[in-house]
Amino acid sequence: MTINETTRAHAPRMNLAKLAPDVYKAMVRLDAAASNGVDPTIAELVKVRASQINHCAFCLDMHTKDARAMGEREDRLHLLAAWEEAPGYYTEQERAALALTEAVTVLTDGFVPDEVYARAAEHFDATELAHLIGLILTINAWNRIAVTTRSVPGTYQPGDLKKDLA
Repeated sequence: MTINETTRAHAPRMNLAKLAPDVYKAMVRLDAAASNGVDPTIAELVKVRASQINHCAFCLDMHTKDARAMGEREDRLHLLAAWEEAPGYYTEQERAALALTEAVTVLTDGFVPDEVYARAAEHFDATELAHLIGLILTINAWNRIAVTTRSVPGTYQPGDLKKDLA
């Protein structure tokens, strides 16, 4: 279901892609580079979870649509906000990635706890872990861009970001 313009709570403040195209293109390239080394299912779960934490409706709309287009199950998307309470729904590798996502996204103690990092390092080799960290950093940056510019959810269709790479 697409939301029509009259039901939206706000309008976008600016179009970063048009006003700062080099910044936008650099973000798209960073996103592609980081995602390249991460399992696509894990990448979308990470993007959705960080977007939930950051209250980014635009990115939640985008990444839940992308996850569904890749075949992600509805029950896993619905339970993602409470993934720790739903151990049978996520693999240990996915759970390690989600724990790292939360630790990097919410730096409440000013650092990522050693046990969270070690857990992730058990499930990802060094290169995969480096890409996963890059992906987490990138989605957090996208969330901050979308929230600051008030990107409006509802219009994204899977594959739209790939068009931006052309």
